[in-house]
Formats: sequence, C-alpha cells, structure tokens
Amino acid sequence: QVQLVESGGGLVQAGGSLRLSCAASGLTFTNYAMGWFRQAPGKEREFVATINWNGGSTYYEDSVKGRFAISRDNAKKTVSMQMNSLKPEDTAVYYCAGARTFMLPTGPALYDYWGQGTQVTVSS
Repeated sequence: QVQLVESGGGLVQAGGSLRLSCAASGLTFTNYAMGWFRQAPGKEREFVATINWNGGSTYYEDSVKGRFAISRDNAKKTVSMQMNSLKPEDTAVYYCAGARTFMLPTGPALYDYWGQGTQVTVSS
C-alpha cells in the first residue's frame, strides 16, 4: 500500500519561511518523479514544483521560482520543499504526489499517488 505523508505546514507571516516534507512508503521511490501541488479555497489544484528520480532536474511554477526549492533524499524516501519569502497568495493546502516517470510532469493527471495535504497559511 502506497502512502505519502506530508508534514511541516503551519501559519507564518508574510516574508517568512516554511519547510514541507513528504515521507513515502510502499513504492520503489527511485522509479518516481515527485511533485508538490497546492489548492486554495475555491480554486483548482495547481502545480508548484517537481523533481526527477535522482534529484538532478527540477521545474517550478513561475510564481515560486527563486523562492521555493524542492529536494529529495532517496535513501530516506523523502521529498522536501523549502519555501522562503512567503506571500499571502501562497496560502493553500499543499499536496505531495508521485508520478512513475523519469520526466518532470506538471499536470495533476500525470501523478499516480497523492498525500492527504498539509495546510500553509501566510498572514499579511
């Protein structure tokens, strides 16, 4: 049974930082690209960042480039995302997801497994 469990969300002031983590189990982690998505109230789930199987390639949504950094530890089967210079518009539930591919998928439909999400709230 595949499980992705996110942690690290919370409430932070604008300009602050948070680090999200996602622990994976039940899958061959190195067969999967890992991604982070977010969903704000009343909006569709949107792509944030993705990292390939060995951590050698990453891709970001434009609004988070230079502020967020995705990384992975294959030995620990974890993927993390450091979020700096947070803005109120970053407020959302953040989801970790895994896609069985060696590419860098950005569409939610391309991902096979999802975590339950962790809330990030940025106050102004």
